Amino acid sequence: MSIFQRIAAIFGAKANKALDKAENPNETLDYSYQKQLELLQKVRRGVADVATSRKRLELQMTQLEQQQTKLSGQAQKAMEVGREDLAREALTRKSGLDQQITDLQGQHEGLQGEEQKLTLASQRLQAKVDAFRTRKETIKATYNAAEAQSKIGEAFSGISEELGDVGLAVQRAEDKTASLQARAGAVDELIASGALEDVTGSSKDDISSQLDALSSENDVEMELNRMRESLPASSNKQQQSLEGEDKQ
Repeated sequence: MSIFQRIAAIFGAKANKALDKAENPNETLDYSYQKQLELLQKVRRGVADVATSRKRLELQMTQLEQQQTKLSGQAQKAMEVGREDLAREALTRKSGLDQQITDLQGQHEGLQGEEQKLTLASQRLQAKVDAFRTRKETIKATYNAAEAQSKIGEAFSGISEELGDVGLAVQRAEDKTASLQARAGAVDELIASGALEDVTGSSKDDISSQLDALSSENDVEMELNRMRESLPASSNKQQQSLEGEDKQ
């Protein structure tokens, strides 16, 4: 293959690909159907033209036959009045019309045959056009359904991709939240253990701790006295004796 043939093949392939991409099956089918209708219309016009010519010949033959009938009547009248010469002239003219009628009959038969052929061709073409129309509509419906299904699939694909991105964003947010919660928990543990100073002022000095301890002891003594008072008298004596022994 020469370089020019290869270049032509490449350009042809690219052009075919571009045309295939730009081609709309619905438009192509409608265009083909329109062309078939135009062809069918031409055939029908041909049938009409042939039928018109045939009808014209039939009218001409009818007129010639009427003239023959008229000439026959004139010849008969001429003989009745003794004008044989006029009768001969009328019959001569009638004889001339016979040849014209014969020629027209031949043409008429030819037109009839042509008309029958065109009529049959028109009927066959009409059947093909009808079949193509049915097939065209079926193909268009199938193509439109497939195109819609493809668009729906593409839409779902886009939604899935978007949901995937959202899922990743949610996962990152959850991971970040868990990290912050873990960090906050670790800081609380360090503050509780004393490893970190609580800058909020919740830590206490030694005096505050001693005061809290005294307050706690007073609370304990007051609770014990309340419990003693609630005990029966015998129990109080036993408790007092036990306390006396403890003091000794």
